[in-house]
Amino acid sequence: MGLGNGSSQWEFILLGVSEQPRLEMLLFVVFLVLYILNLVGNLAIIVVLWLEPSLHTPMYFFLSNLSFLDLCYTTSTVPQMLVNFRSSQKSITWAGCVTQLYIFLSLGCTECLLLAVMAYDRYVAICQPLRYTIIMSRRLCLKMAVTVWLSGFGNSILQTILTVRLPRCGRNRVDHFFCEVPALLKLACVDTSANEAEAFAVSVIFLLVPLGLILVSYGYIVAAVMRIHSAQGRLKAFNTCASHLAVVSLFYGTAIFMYLQPPSSYSQDRGKMVSLFYGIIAPMLNSLIYTLRNKDVHGALRRVLGRLFWSKRT
Repeated sequence: MGLGNGSSQWEFILLGVSEQPRLEMLLFVVFLVLYILNLVGNLAIIVVLWLEPSLHTPMYFFLSNLSFLDLCYTTSTVPQMLVNFRSSQKSITWAGCVTQLYIFLSLGCTECLLLAVMAYDRYVAICQPLRYTIIMSRRLCLKMAVTVWLSGFGNSILQTILTVRLPRCGRNRVDHFFCEVPALLKLACVDTSANEAEAFAVSVIFLLVPLGLILVSYGYIVAAVMRIHSAQGRLKAFNTCASHLAVVSLFYGTAIFMYLQPPSSYSQDRGKMVSLFYGIIAPMLNSLIYTLRNKDVHGALRRVLGRLFWSKRT
């Protein structure tokens, strides 16, 4: 990494919206509430899926992975962001920035792959229902989950190293709420074309390829559903996919907008808002989507709460 004089070598200043103190206070309250809701919602899903035997299926195994991922995703950025909202320094150490960048990238890549795996699970459940339990065995589900997590974290090592090694010539003021690739590339005092090309290639692999697999899976699902003669049967089949489709739309829509554009044309203000959406708001909405739209999770949550209530009364 480029060396600068004084503390600029060892810390970054996360500007956020520091020029608007009132907006900072508003954002502090909003994101504190959202973060608490995210923690409660995703922890509730994880606990319910663990305690409810009827939900020990491949679909809900992957959902528990998604909830844990979303929990980590927001925790990698929001606590530091909340501290900076109420601090005059707005600083993060060099090591803290690198760690935040790596974890944020890793979890983003992992979510891309995990959503594709969840789409495949729905494809098998609807298009090959008689072979579902054979194909989606416990062993295969574990292998797929491990592969997804290792791929996401393994890929992000190179991207993180290439980003933090760029010379900054003493620049350390990041016009963002947290450490992210496009904002950090803006600090470089050398040509970043190679980094932009690498980031674009990674985005194609981890965004467009999984999205293509998801679209193909749902193409087969739609074809299979349309062959169902009963309107009620078609509605039930579509309902099993509705929550996943909503999550895919939220995440991929904003992530593609953010990463499939050249950083040279990157708008700081627009980028900050989009990052807040897919990095904080979308994970919180994921838990709401799966608890409110999914009748199985909704019903299991009520049963678990009911058992806890009656156990306390007795």
